[in-house]
Amino acid sequence: MSLIIRRARPDEAGLVLSLVRELAEYEKLLHEVEATEADIGEALFGPNPRLFCDIAEWKGEVAGFAVWFINFSTFSGRSGIYLEDLFVRPALRGKGIGKALLSQLAGECVANGWSRLQWSVLDWNTPSIEFYKSLGAVLLDEWTVCKVTGPALTALAEGSG
Repeated sequence: MSLIIRRARPDEAGLVLSLVRELAEYEKLLHEVEATEADIGEALFGPNPRLFCDIAEWKGEVAGFAVWFINFSTFSGRSGIYLEDLFVRPALRGKGIGKALLSQLAGECVANGWSRLQWSVLDWNTPSIEFYKSLGAVLLDEWTVCKVTGPALTALAEGSG
């Protein structure tokens, strides 16, 4: 078969970081990448991993990846998967690799009795939005993603946010 999807191996933290950087460059967010190979290695392969990564290989070449973690829905009372990153290298798009990665994650949800697979997409990324819709994804336009980082995070932690 031309496509293999497998879990990232402990010696591949550098590969995962390079894919993160490729994704960030595509999203025009490379300036935001602070993670190091050690950070990625610890998150994926440390004593209590909370992050998972599936690697897609096309004809033996690394084609892309999905980085995800387990979340929980208080409404359904069950866990699910939050897809942090999905990326297929541009030269290998259109071969069903992205769909296969998502299918793998959906299978993980179904096999574990989890209630959902969810992720975010940049609003300007029309090709990805159309792709996700074609798979049955529902865009939740009524939700706004929030984040607190840097000095605001520190201030909030100190109670002065």
